[in-house]
Amino acid sequence: MNGGGSSVGSLGFVGLGVMGGGIARRLLDAGHELVGYNRTKEKARALIEAGMSWCDSPREAAERSDVVFTMVTNVAALRAVADGADGILAGLGPGKVYVDMSTVGPAASRELAQRVRETGAEMLDAPVSGSVATLEEGRLSVMVGGDTATFERPKAKAVGIDCVVVNGEVAYRLGDDEPRRHGRFLARQPRAESSSIS
Repeated sequence: MNGGGSSVGSLGFVGLGVMGGGIARRLLDAGHELVGYNRTKEKARALIEAGMSWCDSPREAAERSDVVFTMVTNVAALRAVADGADGILAGLGPGKVYVDMSTVGPAASRELAQRVRETGAEMLDAPVSGSVATLEEGRLSVMVGGDTATFERPKAKAVGIDCVVVNGEVAYRLGDDEPRRHGRFLARQPRAESSSIS
């Protein structure tokens, strides 16, 4: 990673469990400015000690970041962090990018993407394929779906959203419309040492 943190402003991460916390840790290790929220603050303690700035709500995480990520377990958990006065949607606005890495169905992703666009922000759908071991080895694969313009935005690419891996390469491009509508981007990172988050 070559100074990625200074080129994109602040990143936010909501959902700091085993996988989300691991990705957040790699962002911190790469030098990115990171804010974050988790339902249980104690589970985020190590990340806070490593330099992550704590947020009291998903909304605050979205408000304080240029690009905000979520990684939660299911549709219900995603709605819990996205909806309401303290949800991510309330903190989004023009110029922001929302990247959802949760494992949810295509219908839920399309619905959420529409609501994100209504705030003036843009969304990328980016579920992962791999395990804690592949994450730690820098070999996590991410299937990214979304608008091509958002996919190519400089600040998105600077944090590796083109494959959610800094300095990674897009191996296959299967679709470029709203999340999962016509397919997904399959991206993988070729060398562990070039990864900042996967």
